[in-house]
Amino acid sequence: MNTESFQNPDKDLNEMLDLYRNIFNHIFNWVVVVDTEGYVILLNKAYCDFLGVKQEEALGKHVTEVIENTRMHIVVKNQREEIGEFQKIKGNTMVANRIPIFKNNKLIGAVGTVVFKDLVEMESYVKRVRDMEKELQFYQEEFKKMTTGYTLEDIIGDSPEIEYVKKMIQKVANTKSNVLLEGESGTGKELVAQAIHHLSPRGDFPLIKVNCAAIPGELLESELFGYEHGAFTGSKKGGKLGKLEMANNSTILLDEIGDMPINMQVKLLRAIQEKEIERVGGVRSKKLDFRIIASSNKNLKELVAKQQFREDLYYRLNVVKITLPPLRKRDSDIEIIARYLIKKLSKDLGLGVTEVTPKALWVLKKYSWPGNIRELSNVIERALNLMDSEGRIDTDHLPPYLRESSSPLGLDQGLGLKEQVQKVERDSIKRALNKTKHNKLEAAKILGISRTSLYKKIEEYGL
Repeated sequence: MNTESFQNPDKDLNEMLDLYRNIFNHIFNWVVVVDTEGYVILLNKAYCDFLGVKQEEALGKHVTEVIENTRMHIVVKNQREEIGEFQKIKGNTMVANRIPIFKNNKLIGAVGTVVFKDLVEMESYVKRVRDMEKELQFYQEEFKKMTTGYTLEDIIGDSPEIEYVKKMIQKVANTKSNVLLEGESGTGKELVAQAIHHLSPRGDFPLIKVNCAAIPGELLESELFGYEHGAFTGSKKGGKLGKLEMANNSTILLDEIGDMPINMQVKLLRAIQEKEIERVGGVRSKKLDFRIIASSNKNLKELVAKQQFREDLYYRLNVVKITLPPLRKRDSDIEIIARYLIKKLSKDLGLGVTEVTPKALWVLKKYSWPGNIRELSNVIERALNLMDSEGRIDTDHLPPYLRESSSPLGLDQGLGLKEQVQKVERDSIKRALNKTKHNKLEAAKILGISRTSLYKKIEEYGL
């Protein structure tokens, strides 16, 4: 394009005016401009064609003589804009905008546009927008599935212990508060973290994960906060984004937080309090919006007492605590989980096994599972790999230590004498409570103990 005339408008003013007229007449929407008295000074070709008038005939006429049901003359009088107003022209209901024009705070006229030629056209646009919104929602849901490995539906079991965990997940998901997950290894802490994130308003963004136990202390700072170019020897050219920065508007899972060095705990505490971070080697802070879900297989309160974990950080993280029960304390879920794992792992391995014999199931239910669900999954996958053409898992496919644990007395090899006694006692109390529909007085009578003793045992065993 020749821009010479644009650099010096005085050189060819007529050429500039011709250009503006050309642009004005090629605007898709219908446009009219009036002066302060309501007389037409501009009317584009598209509007003229619809009205059936020539531009030279319309110019200079009062707008009411050219456009029926117009309010342009009223807008210049009231000096108030009208947006999205309905106007009937030639039997068609249209959507019009009318806006007063000012120069140096003085009214010089008004411009009017017809943005939808009729309601059918508007409805067409509305339908297209709705269709696009539905499509966007579909892709957002698909993106959630891809970025979030687990949802609430993946938490298997219907025992009171796990139902409580599910209720807690639903309660805390929509808040901004930090969450602390405690539980033995293999109880599903990451699964719960992903379920919370998936249900939260931040679920459209990926969950950022950091295993504090797997990263050496001297590298953890750059992993969390990132670093600038040249921050240290061997640093990446251009610097690196930290995990907290990646979690902006999302959630970060700090797994095994109990293994985080004390010096890093101080820096994390500041980031939580200030909601800002500074990269290693950086000089400027950056404000962030992140939510923390911390998990630990250690008792953080005990670590605080031993001065191995900062008390102030503990309370920042422990706004809501969810304790995941070990599998031995939700033994009624073992069968449900085992059957779920058989179907899932069988499908993953390309096998057609979906069943387990009653005897093998009995062995699984009798074992104490110190490795929890992770150990159960390992046992199921091992059994599936050892099968020939039997079609269902039997005791022969289970590890020897599992078969040995199922004695006639129902004792578990994985437990000592004291733990065996506690397990028998807990199971007896649980059966009595179920039989009496949790009537404490009747349950105490069945067990032959006082109601006070029963309450103490219920609290002790978390029943």
